[in-house]
Amino acid sequence: MLSENEIKEIQDLCKESRQNILKMVYNAQSGHIGGALSATELMTVLFHKCMNTCPKWARDKDFEKRDRFVLSKGHASSILYSVLAQLGYFPKEELMTFRKFGSKLQGHPVPFCAGVDAATGSLGQGLSIACGMALGLRLDKNPAKVYCLMGDGELQEGSVWEAFMHCAHEKLDNLIAIIDRNRLQIDGNTENVKSLDNLSEKIRAFNWDVIEIDGHDIQAIYDAIERAKSANKPIAIIADTIKGKGVSFMENNAGWHGKAPKKEEFEKAMEELA
Repeated sequence: MLSENEIKEIQDLCKESRQNILKMVYNAQSGHIGGALSATELMTVLFHKCMNTCPKWARDKDFEKRDRFVLSKGHASSILYSVLAQLGYFPKEELMTFRKFGSKLQGHPVPFCAGVDAATGSLGQGLSIACGMALGLRLDKNPAKVYCLMGDGELQEGSVWEAFMHCAHEKLDNLIAIIDRNRLQIDGNTENVKSLDNLSEKIRAFNWDVIEIDGHDIQAIYDAIERAKSANKPIAIIADTIKGKGVSFMENNAGWHGKAPKKEEFEKAMEELA
């Protein structure tokens, strides 16, 4: 159970990250805002309160014991970079190099950035990568967990369901999938593009446990992840979220999947997030 002070701390970090996301994408005039904003509470609670992180990176003696993270929805990299900077993986000033030539902070995460365990961006592949990591950790008798944040649109890829099936077959209780269920993808509503409901029943049919939560409720996110840590088989957390959360004219608007705001839009968004 998080204390009131801890919840306030997370709320402040989320506010900072939402501002960072807007600044990064505006400064680069390129990037994906909507899905980064929808995942802000999920990523902030996970990295700041639940994961065993390793900010000192390879110099830390506990490097191999760190939990692993795969951002399957790699286009939402701006929220990953924001939480990594908050944790000290690299200076916050580097956030403004986002999507610039030669920067460690590419549009989709790559492992030469501290804190990034896997290169992602080709949707539908992240859970398979996480499955391999979890298998490797088990073979090494390493107690670390693997977390995989997925978008709901990418669940329309067949490779995702092959990975669901294999994770269950291997009984990977060290793997936790988190699904950002904002119901919007680049082409519109997920249920119009290719229906996913009833998503929880589909995943349970693949012999996974499922927890459904409000993906913006800090306490609910924390409770779900902590519960998932003690599962005896793979577990998926389906988090109902709002794409573009925090900026009124971006919320539930598929048009903000992958475009940068103009000056007036940026200023209005930052004013709302102040």
